[in-house]
Amino acid sequence: MTRLSVNINKIATLRNARGGNNPDVIKTALDCERFGAQGITVHPRPDERHIRFKDVVELKKVVQTEFNIEGFPDQRYLDLITQTRPAQATLVPDPPAALTSNKGWDTRVHADYLKSIIRKIKANGTRVSLFVDANVEMVEGAAGAGADRVELYTGPYAEDFFRDREHAVEPYIRAAEKAKAVGLGLNAGHDLDLNNLKFLKTAIPWLEEVSIGHALICDALYFGLENTIQLYLRELS
Repeated sequence: MTRLSVNINKIATLRNARGGNNPDVIKTALDCERFGAQGITVHPRPDERHIRFKDVVELKKVVQTEFNIEGFPDQRYLDLITQTRPAQATLVPDPPAALTSNKGWDTRVHADYLKSIIRKIKANGTRVSLFVDANVEMVEGAAGAGADRVELYTGPYAEDFFRDREHAVEPYIRAAEKAKAVGLGLNAGHDLDLNNLKFLKTAIPWLEEVSIGHALICDALYFGLENTIQLYLRELS
């Protein structure tokens, strides 16, 4: 079964736009779990424009499913991981001003750096996933750096899906097969939605987890959060 981890960043964006605590990020996370999500993902950024670092600390106290904290591994992120000890830390190469994640790690160029970071995080008992492009060399490099999993950046897949979905998924199948061959777990995320999710899952049935935020929250505006989570779970079943 491929697990659905709901990224709740956009809930925090809406809260922050008005101030106060509406919508309530903590309640939303608990509701997502109650509605069937098998994980909660957050991605605190240095400017705290959506999820705040204190949100992460409070969420760790109540989340009962798998808690996944994404981020660039600067010292503040590493301190947060040490403090909260989530089930999974997903490392992304985003610079501080990035609007959203739009590329994966070059695991060859940054091999020594990643090895050091991953070793520190795993010492706290947290699983480490590296955000990588659908490239077999980057997957091999992730294994060499000591990662437990890779998260395939699915932005290009989503962009090409309606033009030629068979062509769009080909590099992801190759990368997924390489991950399996080198003993890495497999996650995927970015721009996955109700249109393209099932095809990816069918092409890569051993996919362990998808992290979905923006599209799922947008769909929830029309279908409601509970129904939307069920719709995504259906695509993964």
